[in-house]
Amino acid sequence: MRSNIKFTVAAAATAALSLGITACGTASDPAAKADSGSKGDASKALVVAASPTPHADILNYVKDNLAKEAGLTLEVKEFTDYVLPNTATQQGQVDANFFQHKPYLDDFNKKNGTTIVPVVDVHLEPLGLYSKKAKDIKDIKAGQTVAVPNDTTNEGRALALLADNGLITLRDGAGTDAKLSDIADAKGLKFKELEAATLPRALNDVDAAVINGNYAIEADLEPAEDSLALEKADGNPYANFLAVKEGNEDDVRVQKLVRLLNSPEVKKYIEEKYAGSVVPAFGAAK
Repeated sequence: MRSNIKFTVAAAATAALSLGITACGTASDPAAKADSGSKGDASKALVVAASPTPHADILNYVKDNLAKEAGLTLEVKEFTDYVLPNTATQQGQVDANFFQHKPYLDDFNKKNGTTIVPVVDVHLEPLGLYSKKAKDIKDIKAGQTVAVPNDTTNEGRALALLADNGLITLRDGAGTDAKLSDIADAKGLKFKELEAATLPRALNDVDAAVINGNYAIEADLEPAEDSLALEKADGNPYANFLAVKEGNEDDVRVQKLVRLLNSPEVKKYIEEKYAGSVVPAFGAAK
């Protein structure tokens, strides 16, 4: 969930072929969709654009352990930004992507005229507040600088985390797209808006930073252990999902991946590998 840079069709196609992407959804009744009318060539590889961690990790677990038995050939392409995965999916350079949540996708579609849709929720990466200088959230005081993501959805999410933990007060009615201008009382704190992927590196230059779970993990931070404050999973709208270009939801290969991503094996994999730093976003094992 990041910058809103727009690419020309030619540039996007070229970039999507040569690069790999990242970001961080919600989908309704995936089981019903998976059982609906199918289309597509089941013999072709399903190419999925994904952020390296944990998205590509989860997909590669499926690829190495579950896909063959399900009759699915899965190809994972890693990307390190929040724009190209959707651009590449829209242009048909990849078949699907796995990196984002619903508020980000809604904002992206609106600003870029794309028609990407969620297919199935997989996991939640709790957003966290981190610091190399403070040992406790009580150590964050007036005059200090807190870095936050600069994209629309994650900035609002970051500000909500700070407000929930008493560091700031937001104006009445500020929603998921809250901006710095929606802060009613900053309680003396200063803020620095940065690209989400750069926030772990900025920890040396600021007093604290609100960092997306995937970038925290990539930077060898353990959200469940290292964060001063962490989002709660219950009722969280920021689950990450598998997404496709509208009209491709019933591709037989997508349907197979839907079942595998919400399988008991994947649920167990997420719980054991990430120990609370990433949590399954689907219910009881099917």
